[in-house]
Amino acid sequence: MSEGQSRFRYTMEGHWYKGNTHLHSTVSDGGRTFSELGYMYASAGYSFLFRTDHWVSSAAAMDDENFPLLWLDGVELDGHDNSGNYYHVVCLGTFTGITREMGFGAALEAARDQGGLLILAHPQWTGNTFDDALRWNFDGVEVYNHVCHWLNGKGDGRAYWNTLLAQRPQTLGLACDDAHICSEHPGWNGGWIVVNAPELSRAAITAAIRAGNFYSSTGPDFHAITCDANAVTVETSPVQFARLVGPAYRGARLGGFAGRLFTEATFEIPLDWAYAYLEIEDAQGRRAWTNHLFERVAS
Repeated sequence: MSEGQSRFRYTMEGHWYKGNTHLHSTVSDGGRTFSELGYMYASAGYSFLFRTDHWVSSAAAMDDENFPLLWLDGVELDGHDNSGNYYHVVCLGTFTGITREMGFGAALEAARDQGGLLILAHPQWTGNTFDDALRWNFDGVEVYNHVCHWLNGKGDGRAYWNTLLAQRPQTLGLACDDAHICSEHPGWNGGWIVVNAPELSRAAITAAIRAGNFYSSTGPDFHAITCDANAVTVETSPVQFARLVGPAYRGARLGGFAGRLFTEATFEIPLDWAYAYLEIEDAQGRRAWTNHLFERVAS
């Protein structure tokens, strides 16, 4: 992470916008319309949502209805690749010509060719191996999936994320709902991302996500993420623990079990680490994560 090879990822010049990158509507197997979802999530403080129905590419810009938040496009693909490995992949972006009949592998490549951001969805729930996670050069992975956590406790993707970060440090980590909001899957507002962007527009939100200028959360908030040389300081909602997470066993921590809460933490980032991100945990055990704190720049 030396100077000239990487730079600090986070910029605080914009505004914080809460959003969700994995949702289902009545267009596929969800229980709510886009209008119903928009008003539900807006009431919980959300500014944007992605439409990621199964095998249905969305076109939010064509909507006639005025929603109380910003809708962005996406699609969820599922199936076996040519090696027989099974995946669910959330593709963020606006796509054309993607159909189930073309097969999973061809559809995934078409989404990538059209500039999509490819997110490995709920890998523990799907039963993916670490080799599966590494195979398709995904842009990101779901570190927390609320519906899968509710279904059978397999919503945690952090081990996959760390495996990917060890080889591809720019891999993004995202928390999401995967909300269906029906009798079989009632949960929502359990996992989300908060993006720092100059404005609430499709272009600005998409650019911020691609740059990794966001954090993921199941409860606590980062209010500021700044860097001075190799010292990273965060301002947060009240938390009980803050952790610097690095490769394998390497890390550092602040906080204890005595119950004292704090709202600021500073960590020195070792220069020889391949990656480093921050995790905070509140008194209820809910967590939030930055992305890898540094992004690669051209030499």
